[in-house]
Amino acid sequence: MKVDSKFEHIKQKMRDENIPELAIRNFKHYYSELLEKGKSGGLIRDREISPVDDIPHSDELKDGYKETGRRELSRTVMIKLNGGLGTSMGLNKAKSLLKVKDGLSFLEIIIKQATRDDVALVLMDSFRTRKDSMHVIQQHPELEQGVPFDFLQHKVPKILQEDLTAAKYPQGPEHEWCPPGHGDIYNALQTSGMLNRLLGNDYEFAFVSNSDNLGGVIDTSILGYFAEQGIPFMMEVAQRTPADKKGGHLAQREDDRLILREIAQCPKEDIDNFQNITKYKYFNTNNLWLNLKALKNKIEKAKNGFTLPMICNEKHLNPRDSSSPKVFQLETAMGAAISKFDDSQAMQVPKNRFLPVKKTNSLLNIRSDNYILNEKYEVVENPDREFDRCDIDLDPVYYKLIDDLESRFPYGPPSLLKCKALLVKGDVKFGENINIMGTVTIWNSNDSQKKIENMDIKENIKL
Repeated sequence: MKVDSKFEHIKQKMRDENIPELAIRNFKHYYSELLEKGKSGGLIRDREISPVDDIPHSDELKDGYKETGRRELSRTVMIKLNGGLGTSMGLNKAKSLLKVKDGLSFLEIIIKQATRDDVALVLMDSFRTRKDSMHVIQQHPELEQGVPFDFLQHKVPKILQEDLTAAKYPQGPEHEWCPPGHGDIYNALQTSGMLNRLLGNDYEFAFVSNSDNLGGVIDTSILGYFAEQGIPFMMEVAQRTPADKKGGHLAQREDDRLILREIAQCPKEDIDNFQNITKYKYFNTNNLWLNLKALKNKIEKAKNGFTLPMICNEKHLNPRDSSSPKVFQLETAMGAAISKFDDSQAMQVPKNRFLPVKKTNSLLNIRSDNYILNEKYEVVENPDREFDRCDIDLDPVYYKLIDDLESRFPYGPPSLLKCKALLVKGDVKFGENINIMGTVTIWNSNDSQKKIENMDIKENIKL
């Protein structure tokens, strides 16, 4: 069957939802790839790429770039990806509204940072996060700018694996749709009119990062370098460690263009190479720098919008019901745009610019005294902490969801300043005045919950 006839019902479904024609043509591009090549269409094989060895480091930038960056702040917009609900932690609203440090949410800290630098703040919201996020923005009249505070990410149909038609789910129509990955940012900037609004208000540069990464702040030295060098696109990368082996890594194509490979794009036979952190040394922090004029030029020349390597994710139609039909979610990663621009670059940055909160383990760590919120509203490592890192592993049965975490830490996190690693197995409730030191396992082997409090814990405990 031809693509056009197969896609006709999908096109109508998207039009009925008032999805822009550019976004429909863009989705047709990926759907055609799915029909032609199946789920392997977006795979990037090891033989097609090579490692990247030497990346300049932001710590080595000359002092003059900082002054240039300060001058360019008035032409710079900070864009935060704000479409996630945090469903993996049991949230049903924008993840950025979760309280993360000193009683402030991710979004409230981001607003403080934007106000501090006097830069425009723009959120890429999803249809599920817009209302609540805009309510928070409206509580901050100190935010004044000539452009809207957000634009909407598109939504696309989930595709049934069985027959490659658009999924139908009458008992929950919202499950028929999914976000097309953060690679949608480029087309969403265009179709929403936000790109033209920014350029019309003399904004030339954009710093883009995830709203749950509080290390993603504007660095004027990096901004100055980006502006002075006339770079169209730049990705911040960091040295991979064993903890980063599943994250997207930087590589080079045969034509020497930089490329990003996500684990979902890696064939099974190449997984060992993908996770080889000495071969592929750098991972994508998802902190990106865009020249908005260069982006506009790219999009205007593209018939099907801004196209990127496809990521074909296999899911259940209702993610909470494993008996629901299996579907494909066709997505893209925004970092993959590094291969689309001539003269794009990567910049190595310290790990403190990458502080994502994906699970309750990392949330507990950020909330603890291992980190402080300084006077610049930056979340930074506490200089009094004893170890370079603190590995936290909480039993997912009892701590995976945010409500479970907070009910078991009703007084907040224990002191972790002298903790190297904490493993909690079983159902343990933490009281007040707990100080954990060194490498500790706390194990409750009973079916009933056990409580500990008023303790200095220096060795393993079995309750």
